[in-house]
Amino acid sequence: MEILGVSVDMFKSFLLVLLRVSVILFMMPIFGAKRLPNIIKAGIAVAISIALLPVVAPDPSLFPETPWQFAYIVLCELIVALILGMVVNIFFMGVQMAGQMAGLQMGFAIATIFDPNSGIQSSMVSQLGYWAALIVFLVLDGHHFLLVAIQNSFDIIPFGQLSLQQDLYNPVLTLASELFVLAVKIGAPTIAALIFVDVGFALTAKMSPQMNILIVAMPLKIAVGLVFFGMSLQLVLIYLKSYLKTFIPMMNNLMRMMV
Repeated sequence: MEILGVSVDMFKSFLLVLLRVSVILFMMPIFGAKRLPNIIKAGIAVAISIALLPVVAPDPSLFPETPWQFAYIVLCELIVALILGMVVNIFFMGVQMAGQMAGLQMGFAIATIFDPNSGIQSSMVSQLGYWAALIVFLVLDGHHFLLVAIQNSFDIIPFGQLSLQQDLYNPVLTLASELFVLAVKIGAPTIAALIFVDVGFALTAKMSPQMNILIVAMPLKIAVGLVFFGMSLQLVLIYLKSYLKTFIPMMNNLMRMMV
């Protein structure tokens, strides 16, 4: 039996591929952005699924026949997407955390804006760091690494055969801890410069009490913070290059621990 020239088995295989691709894409920092219309997300997922179908060719017999089997496969795909999406988002969250710390030190504790990607309020400096990291990610063909990781997932993790091993937790926790290390590495120059500025103004206020330091301190701290944070963004290129070099082996190792 064929539907529009496509066999039922091929259609089932396509739906399996589409299920995993769509769930994983919606967890990724680029394709899963909330400001991106859902119709465009669906179109991207369908296009990638069509491109991957001849390459991965999943067994149509794995297609669920009951609602319980379908729910189980969806749950497995959600778990896989959550883990893979977290691994990809760790770098961007580290840059955002660095911007958040720098923004608070600059005096932007109240000056927050709505982040359409995460749906929460965040510092303007944090958003600057996020978009700079995203541009660098695209320039370094990071989206190609994402597509390769998705393709490898079909070879490593069969549909409905997810089995989280105990060894999986250690590398995941290690990656999560690296988020804070990355945030400190990127935000440290800005924070250190602002601390020296605070110390300088404190000494000035001690020696000249009649001088209104607050009028000068706030604009100067913002200017110094933006200059140093802009220079610190060069570290994003260095760290992202080293991160992408180990991205595919790291993702493959994590996926092998899921079966």
